[in-house]
Amino acid sequence: MRRHLQLGAVFLLIFVTSGIRAQLQLKHDKPKAEDLSWMWQYTQPADGGNGSGLLNDVRLKALLQAHFTAPQTFWSNGKSLPETIFEFLGQSRSVVADDNRYFVATGCVAQFCPNRGLLWIDVGSAHPLFVFAATNWIAESKATDQAGSTYTLWVFASRALDPAHLPQPLTRSIAPWATEPLADNTVEQIANVILVDPDGQPHPIQPADLGIGQTKKQTEQKANS
Repeated sequence: MRRHLQLGAVFLLIFVTSGIRAQLQLKHDKPKAEDLSWMWQYTQPADGGNGSGLLNDVRLKALLQAHFTAPQTFWSNGKSLPETIFEFLGQSRSVVADDNRYFVATGCVAQFCPNRGLLWIDVGSAHPLFVFAATNWIAESKATDQAGSTYTLWVFASRALDPAHLPQPLTRSIAPWATEPLADNTVEQIANVILVDPDGQPHPIQPADLGIGQTKKQTEQKANS
């Protein structure tokens, strides 16, 4: 009897110890939340931020390389998506904080500003979502300074998104940006929207999926008022 009790105590000790080790291992393996707080400094000054400072921060390059792994085929053959992002933000326009959670940087290609870029990051999430959107002029259409010239809007995300349920804070940023008037007061006509998964799989979606149709009407009404 005594021997049985001793064996039972040994087995109980082994079981408890194994459980503690498993819990410690789970805690040890749990990935740390990515610290992106360093990005907020570039939203100052409040009248447009410091886009030049952001683009020259070496941490941005590493960040884009880590989160944007999809290939891109719409701009400069052979360039990676992170390199393309830098080009489309090259002539910085604004760096802002939306709702103290979402980081939004916009700009355009320095030598061809009708091609514009937007970088959107959900900084407040434990697993931040990164999205890059770019307007690309369709060369077969009218010249960029002519009414009716058309563009393709490319949207790259760091994880697969459901086109039918895109994050509302994301569409709240992309829709007004995609339809804001250019320097000559023309509004880019978005003819196609391509949502690209991290593995490069493209998904044609409707501009309305990003809320662009409604925002475009509001923009045109303001421009004509």
